Amino acid sequence: MPQFDAIIIGSGIGGLVTATQLARKGAKVLVLERYLIPGGSAGYFEREGYRFDVGASMIFGFGERGTTNLLTRALAAVGEKLETIPDNVQIHYHLPNGWELKVERDYQQFLENLTAHFPHEKQGIRSFYDECWRVFNYLNSMDLLSLEEPRYLLRTFLQHPLSCLGLARYLPLNVGDIARKYIKDPNLLKFIDIECYCWSVVPAAMTPMINAGMVFSDRHYGGVNYPKGGVGQIAQRLVQGLQRFGGKIIYQSRVTQILLEKGCAVGVKLANGDIYHAKKVVSNATRWDTFGKLLSAPQIPINESKWQQKYQKSPSFLSLHMGVKAEVLPMGTECHHILLADWQKMMDAEGTIFVSIPTLLDPDLAPTGHHIIHAFTPHWLADWQGLSPIDYQHQKERVAAGIIARLEKIFPGLDAGLDYLEIGTPRTHRRYLGREDGTYGPIPRRKLHGLLGMPFNRTAIPGLYCVGDSTFPGQGLNAVAFSGFACAHRIAVDLRL
Repeated sequence: MPQFDAIIIGSGIGGLVTATQLARKGAKVLVLERYLIPGGSAGYFEREGYRFDVGASMIFGFGERGTTNLLTRALAAVGEKLETIPDNVQIHYHLPNGWELKVERDYQQFLENLTAHFPHEKQGIRSFYDECWRVFNYLNSMDLLSLEEPRYLLRTFLQHPLSCLGLARYLPLNVGDIARKYIKDPNLLKFIDIECYCWSVVPAAMTPMINAGMVFSDRHYGGVNYPKGGVGQIAQRLVQGLQRFGGKIIYQSRVTQILLEKGCAVGVKLANGDIYHAKKVVSNATRWDTFGKLLSAPQIPINESKWQQKYQKSPSFLSLHMGVKAEVLPMGTECHHILLADWQKMMDAEGTIFVSIPTLLDPDLAPTGHHIIHAFTPHWLADWQGLSPIDYQHQKERVAAGIIARLEKIFPGLDAGLDYLEIGTPRTHRRYLGREDGTYGPIPRRKLHGLLGMPFNRTAIPGLYCVGDSTFPGQGLNAVAFSGFACAHRIAVDLRL
């Protein structure tokens, strides 16, 4: 007999939202996490008085209105709440030819900032971003649950017919399709590319319009809000909520195999030989790890092979986690920055540098008189393979020195003000996050029809589900929370909860 109603492999935010939603409905849930703490890329680590976020600190989903505030709703469902700190500027862009632009939380202010650079595109700018708002308003009018559940779809359509029809129209469209309807200036179109790339890791032509509608609008609606105590608090609170409703999590439990019986998923096997059985199995691993490592080649469904022909692994990242003296940051420094010196190198390794300074919002993350700077840039695992320990360390130091030199342009004296430095490579991400090649997630191999190619939570193997950034609607904490809500809803219906 199954020991659990559902086993979730991995405690990333998608997996934890699935687990907490199911536990809240009365399911017997087990989460198996290979590491010491929950959260995955939304985790944290502590060094010499600093609490570093593993990933970025630009967090959507903590609003108090509408239905797209999925992190707020996920925590509330299990009796949890986080104090958050609003960030009035989402990003401070530092772009080619000395172009500086801030994306203000206030929508009208942002439009004015952008129009000041492109006065001849004033109407096009407003028309494009207003269309993003239309998509967002459609999403924000309905509960975001499983698109694989017919009764939910029917109920939602009957309640919100215009929103459903509107969203259906945008499903096959990408941002570039819409932007080029309104905008002609090539430099402004490049800006739309970096607006997409900073969270989708692909340019506008390959970024689904549904996703952009959410991101480009929610930053002005619910806003970017940082959880007090660090991003890792989200996972910690979800675990508390899970346990409050009878769910269980076991750390240092590396799943090595999904067990099948007569073609159906029935449980998992751990590296230590332990076996757990469940009615349903959910993988919060990447699609490549799920259907390349946890299942053997003969067990991989044909549709998964076809999916991998459409999508590829995005790059990983090289991260610099820095503790710096407070005087390094000029007065008025914003929390989030993006640096790009050459439009042609936007997608290259080290072409774009992302910066988060969470201590500008929560000073308690660092010792008094100091700040955290987390700088990260795309990198591929292949560039870090086959190195001796000495060569690996030298390469880390060489690349880090180059990034610090570039950051000196906006943070003069950064190198001299360094108090602590830890460098993470794609090998680090692969090791600690358990992600194939340390990848950020799937990206299209070529231009596809919006979100229509993204898989949902159910797989071709009965009893096996996937959740997280390898499923609809893709990357980002709020997106994987959406995936978690959808996955739990579909499983709850299948379990008749």
